[in-house]
Amino acid sequence: MLDVVRWLAAFNSGLAAGDIPAVLALFDNECYWRDLVAMTWNIKTFEGKPAISDLLASTLSVIVPHDFAIDGTAQIVDGVVEARITFGTGVARGRGLLRLRHGRCWTLLTAISALKGYEEKAGPTREKGVEHGVHKNRKNWLERRELEQSTLGYDEQPYCVIVGGGQGGLALGARLRRLGVSTIIIEKNERAGDSWRRRYKSLCLHDPVWYDHMPYLPFPDHWPVFSPKDKIGDWLEMYAKVMELNVWTSTSCLSASFDEQAKGWTVVVDRGGKQVTLRPKQFVIATGMSGVPVLPDVPGQQQFKGEQVHSSQFSSGEPYRGLRCVVIGSNNSAHDICADLWEHGADVTMVQRSPTLVARSESLMELAQGPLYSEAALARGVTTDIADLTVASVPYRVLPKRAAPVYEEIQRRDKDLYDRLAKVGFQFDFGEDGSGIHAKYIRRGSGYYIDVGACELVANGSIKLKSRIAVAKLTDNAVVLSDRTELPADLIVYATGYGSMNGWAASLISQDVADKVGKCWGIGSDTAKDPGPWEGELRNMWKPTQQEGLWFHGGNLFQSRFYSLILALQIKAREVGLPTPAFGLQQVHHLS
Repeated sequence: MLDVVRWLAAFNSGLAAGDIPAVLALFDNECYWRDLVAMTWNIKTFEGKPAISDLLASTLSVIVPHDFAIDGTAQIVDGVVEARITFGTGVARGRGLLRLRHGRCWTLLTAISALKGYEEKAGPTREKGVEHGVHKNRKNWLERRELEQSTLGYDEQPYCVIVGGGQGGLALGARLRRLGVSTIIIEKNERAGDSWRRRYKSLCLHDPVWYDHMPYLPFPDHWPVFSPKDKIGDWLEMYAKVMELNVWTSTSCLSASFDEQAKGWTVVVDRGGKQVTLRPKQFVIATGMSGVPVLPDVPGQQQFKGEQVHSSQFSSGEPYRGLRCVVIGSNNSAHDICADLWEHGADVTMVQRSPTLVARSESLMELAQGPLYSEAALARGVTTDIADLTVASVPYRVLPKRAAPVYEEIQRRDKDLYDRLAKVGFQFDFGEDGSGIHAKYIRRGSGYYIDVGACELVANGSIKLKSRIAVAKLTDNAVVLSDRTELPADLIVYATGYGSMNGWAASLISQDVADKVGKCWGIGSDTAKDPGPWEGELRNMWKPTQQEGLWFHGGNLFQSRFYSLILALQIKAREVGLPTPAFGLQQVHHLS
């Protein structure tokens, strides 16, 4: 505790004096400063003292950070002193997390949490909801709400348009609503939550409930640990209504273009068969981190007489009872779909083209997620908010080394499962450096399966397996593999993943804009599907892009919850005219 207090006092003194050498002396030789908008109006990680020196030289006099203070009590974790902090800047309030090794800073997180003078109305500042007294022609809440819904997008233009009404779009919409930013959410389905309802019947979240809350409205304490897709769909529909979000359902975004002179967007949508033109200043693509479904180009696809679907289109194994089914792929969706088909009496073969990281759900819950997201964590005082901040505070450069011991223990604990999978030829890995699922997710957004039962079916042969192989072609009634094996098939499911989110920018805006902003997701780790150079932050996510007024918002429920605030505050700052110079705007190294 005293180490943290002394360090923060020295840090405040150095910042106030503009004494960069004095500030740098407080950092360890190996050091990282991860900033979420507070210092940079960007999302950046600064690695090493030279990078931190550049940050301070460029932003210190403009941002004016001050009043860094401990929030709660410090603790020692694996020999490192760890403490949550609060601070201020010229225009914002922030929070973060500090780690000290031998009295010097190893990692520092600074994250924006509010804009001064534009705070959310909550608690003592909440609205009354009624105008007491007697007034002629007074409108009640319902009338005011109906008026807003009928005029926004027609008589009045929204400041922001979000494309996508899943958890990402709704979380961001809720943040913006609380900040008073007029927003319309475009959702192609008939109801909010349909993006979940329309997925395959057996789908459940593989992450536990403590990890999956939406902003402001956590799930009730009786909610199941693993949420079925239809419960999630219903929750999101309820969420949109209770949070009073302006969701235009049954609406498709047809096109979007940015006017450089007017500094705004023209967004054309089809709402119930009628074209409507919206003119927001900010345009957010929140169509899901997975982006556009990828369908491989396989010779013979046109002549195959059976059914072919992408995993995103698969509904249930029920119609395929007794039929021959081939699932191409071996990650989460592939395993879930194979298990669903097997449960409904289909003959199922999985075609595995490359290794998959496999980890049993129970092991992950106890060893990887449990310390922060569990009932036990809550009992220790680790709320979802604290857990989120802790996760965000780990620089991506540090993540693999911290995660590797967890997966070493998982391999030891579940050795029997891995031995049996290897015996039937299933290829598995634990990441190229043994760093596990979270690192692989950050790097490529795919390549893993959280085992909730399907691995046993693969290991015992109930789900047939062809591995270390590629698909060569299709015939009228079979999948032909690269070793000339023929798999008779009535159904082919392509569990072949999704492209970069900038595919949506290409289809909605233009290929030129998609190329201008470049690839979404990945950190430049130079591992499979995440080419270098090292960038240290997720490409284009929740931060300014090379296209003014264009933002990408997506990811899992944790990321939608946590980063929705980071993005919403950037949009609010622009609405009210605050200077928002982005330090170190991301360069484009890869187009897709």
